[in-house]
Amino acid sequence: MVITQTPFRMSFFGGGTDMEYFFRKYGGAVLSTTFDKYCYVNVRHLPRFFSYKTELSYSEIERVSCVDDIKHPAIRNAMKMLDMHEIRLTYEADLPARSGLGTSSSFAVGMLNAFYALKGKYVSKQKLAEDAIYLERVMCNEAGGWQDQIAASYGGFNRINFNNDGFDVLPIIISPERKKQLNDNLMMFFTGFTRLSSDIQKANSAKNEDKTARLIEMLSLVDEAERVLIDKHSDLDNFGRLLDYDWKIKRGMGAAVTTEKIDFLYKKGINAGALGGKLLGAGGGGFLLFYVQPEYQNSVRQAMKDLMYIPFRFENGGTRVIHYTPESYNPDEGLQ
Repeated sequence: MVITQTPFRMSFFGGGTDMEYFFRKYGGAVLSTTFDKYCYVNVRHLPRFFSYKTELSYSEIERVSCVDDIKHPAIRNAMKMLDMHEIRLTYEADLPARSGLGTSSSFAVGMLNAFYALKGKYVSKQKLAEDAIYLERVMCNEAGGWQDQIAASYGGFNRINFNNDGFDVLPIIISPERKKQLNDNLMMFFTGFTRLSSDIQKANSAKNEDKTARLIEMLSLVDEAERVLIDKHSDLDNFGRLLDYDWKIKRGMGAAVTTEKIDFLYKKGINAGALGGKLLGAGGGGFLLFYVQPEYQNSVRQAMKDLMYIPFRFENGGTRVIHYTPESYNPDEGLQ
């Protein structure tokens, strides 16, 4: 039996520049972190007492005798990709799916990590990220970028650069005190709306004109935000102001990025004292993140009183195996 723990991520700057069509031509970069909310994937080989060969438990329960009959595209394709058979897989998470925190990619990374471990193989974080990207973007043909899979694999507070050779993960080097101050100044609220990131990406690409100029400007903000973080003499509050500027650019990226309700909530947060913020993920719903100086946090909490407040702390581990019990499994016996 294997249990993996994989963190969710929040992306601050550069979202959209991790799309392959963009970074292959212009380069790309994302500033993001993982935090202490996780998904858990439990995998073991299914005992051969049942009329079915594979059992899956996520938001639905599937019991099938053939991998091709699995409805969940990521599980079906991952099992084919790694030649997995006769398994029982259970998924659970600290936060809801489709909420803008890279949940589907965290699941993909955690599942692949568990499958490799069940086969007795150790693979690198880079390999897990690359496999998860291939699984979601190629095998499942889901629209989206590369940042979520990389963040879930590596963990930590990073700048992720994208180019024709692939990607590079560069940890942001700041003092523990400054990092804690940033964490303390961030407030996250659940809007209650959920959506598929791939659907938002498709809607935006279908309904919008060329967004290259906006993406190039958003890419430049990664450099500015990184300078604010690493320069100990820089005013950290500028990070919040940059978030506000970035969100205003992102709102123009597509009709599906925001809604009247989200715009209303964001404005309430700013009026209550937040310096900036953003809707996490591709848009359309999920979690609102605000940068708020300590003296205004009670005011912002009051303004967002109808939403669930989600406290969090940054984490550095990425996906990991938290339980491993070797199993005796002979695939030839069950596949005859």
